[in-house]
Amino acid sequence: MDRLEGKVTLVTGAASGIGEAIARLFVREGARVLLADIQDDKGKRLAGELGPNAVYQHADVSREADVKAAIDQTVSLYGQLDCMVNNAGYGGVAGPIDSIPVEGFDVTIGVLLRGVFLGMKHAAPVMKKQQSGSIINMGSTTGIRVVDGNHIYSAAKAAIAHLTRSVAMELGEDGIRVNCLCPGFIVTPLFGKEFGLSAEEAASEKTLVALKKVFAGFQPINRAGLPEDVAQAALWLAGDESTFVNGQLLVVDGGMSNGRKWSQFYADMGPVAAAMGLGL
Repeated sequence: MDRLEGKVTLVTGAASGIGEAIARLFVREGARVLLADIQDDKGKRLAGELGPNAVYQHADVSREADVKAAIDQTVSLYGQLDCMVNNAGYGGVAGPIDSIPVEGFDVTIGVLLRGVFLGMKHAAPVMKKQQSGSIINMGSTTGIRVVDGNHIYSAAKAAIAHLTRSVAMELGEDGIRVNCLCPGFIVTPLFGKEFGLSAEEAASEKTLVALKKVFAGFQPINRAGLPEDVAQAALWLAGDESTFVNGQLLVVDGGMSNGRKWSQFYADMGPVAAAMGLGL
């Protein structure tokens, strides 16, 4: 339980969902972690639960001053920054393209894409001085293939994937690795909120159990994806086992992005085969 012993990490969006799972696992593996979020009550409560190796700081990732302050505070407390996890996000504005307000577009891009850009911008000088570091950006399978009609979210995640690869080519020369995690359908409160539930309802055990049942059928691996699955991938990218991995998209989706499940394909082809008399 010491794969990150001596390492310092900043996790944005750390108060819930995937960010919370990453923070919990990293502390358990020996890291000192600064938790950044706008959910102050949840963030402070989580930091208290995790003990002396976790500190909470309010940070709106769309605001440059907040991101810089969180990184400065991390370095002030611990003297270094070994891993920057740009995880903060939300579903953003959605709907048919001709109904999306420009204001909603700007806010969504501000959190999802600008937040990742700012995290990399201000982590880079610290890591350059160290000549080491791992930056982990949170993408999505929606950024590598069309999954649903959430246009702006998908576009932001596609931009994050390409920005990751581009920045990796620059910072790799300073010993800094930049990679992107691309989760599929993961059971988090985010999905409940997208269906109009309150924050409390979305995070309830009832909602999460329901999501587990629904998401179990979305990919070849016959269970729902969990925040802990993504956290384990982040742990590998943050640790010393992946020091030659740079500019990569690590997909964590149970195989969903490869296409339809084998069984679904043959079920869909059944009526076609029958109509052709093939008897499949």
